Amino acid sequence: MKYDIVIIGGGIVGLASAYNLITDHPHLKIALLEKEKELSAHQTGHNSGVIHSGIYYKPGSLKAVNCRKGYDMLLAFCDANNIKYDLCGKVIVATEEHELSQLDSIYQRGLENGLVNIKMVEKEDLHKYEPNIRGLRAVHVPYTGIINYTEVSMKLAELISKAGVEVYTSQKVNDINVNDNEAEIITDNKVFHSNLFLNCAGLFSDKVASMAGEESDTRIIPFRGEYFMLKPEKRHLVNNLIYPVPDPNFPFLGVHFTRTIEGGIEAGPNAVFAFKREGYNKSDVNLSDMIESFMWSGFRKVAVKYWKTGIGEFYRSFSKTAFTNALRKFIPQIEEDDLIPAEAGVRAQACDRKGGLLDDFKIIEKQRAVHILNAPSPAATSSLSIGKTISEIVFKHLG
Repeated sequence: MKYDIVIIGGGIVGLASAYNLITDHPHLKIALLEKEKELSAHQTGHNSGVIHSGIYYKPGSLKAVNCRKGYDMLLAFCDANNIKYDLCGKVIVATEEHELSQLDSIYQRGLENGLVNIKMVEKEDLHKYEPNIRGLRAVHVPYTGIINYTEVSMKLAELISKAGVEVYTSQKVNDINVNDNEAEIITDNKVFHSNLFLNCAGLFSDKVASMAGEESDTRIIPFRGEYFMLKPEKRHLVNNLIYPVPDPNFPFLGVHFTRTIEGGIEAGPNAVFAFKREGYNKSDVNLSDMIESFMWSGFRKVAVKYWKTGIGEFYRSFSKTAFTNALRKFIPQIEEDDLIPAEAGVRAQACDRKGGLLDDFKIIEKQRAVHILNAPSPAATSSLSIGKTISEIVFKHLG
């Protein structure tokens, strides 16, 4: 089973990479491996379905560049393949005086990133966008949209299969041997040989890199994001998307409201440390995963640095009242009984040795491997652009 390229990971980034590779270089023999029975079962399948504009990210960063490019590529792909989306827009709302300067910074950053149609909205005009909202000022972002990323992934899988990419599910990678001539990828029941492999393993990307001998200075720390849905009779309280002003030192956007492409209203997520890499429930614990996180010096520094924030997130996790109060900052009419528990997601957040939570994508090139070691939000929006970048890297290595 000899290939030019083996892609490890069947989420949207792995699929988009395969799509760009086979489109740009149709002569390549490519295999895509997914450990689950189905594709896009984890971060992609638990995604909140937001098409991000790129307003938050440092100009020139991988996130900023790939989000803006990926945004255009995603919409073009959806238009070409009849995938439904809605550019409904969102408001980023300051509810406290101390948030106003950060809101101004976000507005300026958006302009620097080319979002010329964003608008600062004063208190008296907020009701034009969200009639039930409470706030001091907001930035309206008309570029933001909603979509079902699983549908995008399934279309990508269909297209790459038709183009000749061999897709293998139920193929958990257990070991990787790399030498001067090839990479050997060993799964539960097969051995794949390739000139180069691409690591798109998401929550397990650091482990896959370690199998291949990569001594990375980052580790994946899993954070669970828990959601509620508004009960149908209260959906009228929210028109589109309502976001808080995020903490500039913490790479999460805070609890917010999101209208879904299916017509529901999602509320969340928080961001709590997960005691298992795929820990979607509060009771999910994997002793090995937990010890690995605690033993990582960077995580211990994060815990010390953000202990107050962490306690607040866990408190909201176990207290529906606290979660409701966070939402009532924007919509005072929300009551506890209006919230129906929904499916959680887990974010693969890279953490370095110094205790930094990486705020940008991280891609490492080696002779026989390309490792995507940090691709949290907005990776889904950016996926086709990331895939294009990967295609260019592979062409450089393979000629």
